[in-house]
Amino acid sequence: MKAKLGVLFKTRYFSLVALLVAVILFFQITSSGGAYLSVINIRSILNATAIVALLAIGAAYVIISGYVDLSAGFVGTFSGMLVAYFIEFARWPWPLAFLATMVIAMAVGFINATLIHKLGFQAFIATIAMGSICEGLSFLLTGGRTITIRNAAFNSIGTSRFFNVIPSSVLIAAVALIIYGIILSRTRFGRKVYLVGGNQNAAQLTGLKPVKVSYIVFVNSAAMSALAGCLVASRVMAGTMGGIITQNFAGITAAILGGISFGGGTGSVSGIIIGLLIISCFSNGLTVLRIETYWAQVASGLLLVLAIALDNLLSRQTSGAGKKPR
Repeated sequence: MKAKLGVLFKTRYFSLVALLVAVILFFQITSSGGAYLSVINIRSILNATAIVALLAIGAAYVIISGYVDLSAGFVGTFSGMLVAYFIEFARWPWPLAFLATMVIAMAVGFINATLIHKLGFQAFIATIAMGSICEGLSFLLTGGRTITIRNAAFNSIGTSRFFNVIPSSVLIAAVALIIYGIILSRTRFGRKVYLVGGNQNAAQLTGLKPVKVSYIVFVNSAAMSALAGCLVASRVMAGTMGGIITQNFAGITAAILGGISFGGGTGSVSGIIIGLLIISCFSNGLTVLRIETYWAQVASGLLLVLAIALDNLLSRQTSGAGKKPR
């Protein structure tokens, strides 16, 4: 029993859960009147988690396959502006506006993969470039102005609650996490993503098509970003230039914290959920304590550094443990 407990205490999951509990206890103690764990604030944490969850799903699949997508926040913001533009200016029915937005966003993901595989761009350069283009297009589309959305049906997607308790965006994110978790752990495509991220050459020799898998995960990442952007637009009832740009790295941070290695080929959705909760609880706690936005950004950056440092440390330990003495 002691040996099993010792192994448990050394696992990444235990460390993450311990960190999550520590974050919650710290902010509950330091918040005025214990407001941190109030019903209203817990709902706020879940709402924030829902948006980051969608970004984390897209980021996780890309990272596991051996790449990185740094355009997520910009694609999501552009999508929020697009859906607002189509609804308010083009006067399209909201389902058509949403569908068109998703198609355009997925085209951005397709272009990301094309820049990488056809033109030889590094993934971070290609995705940063496309992110910059999306940001510029958002300005050109609206002149940098906010577009108020007056479509009640569309707005209800982000503001309604099931049984008057669970925010609809939280339910959407939960369903997405379950579906993508099953795909990654139980399907042939999920195994392909792991194999491609672990060793592309070996995967190709076994008959897999790494480039095809890469195209799919980049298109999926853009689609998840677009869905997150549309949910935010629905929730605030407007397309704004702010959008989800500030959460551009949140999905990557959650994925790395949750055990997705930058080396590719490892990780699971279950770990991502814990990473998501840590990020959302931490960010919300800073807001509850009324810490200035700039300091909150500094703290979020430090959290990303911590996640990458932890990933590097565990990767070295794993590779070291795997070496046999001669």
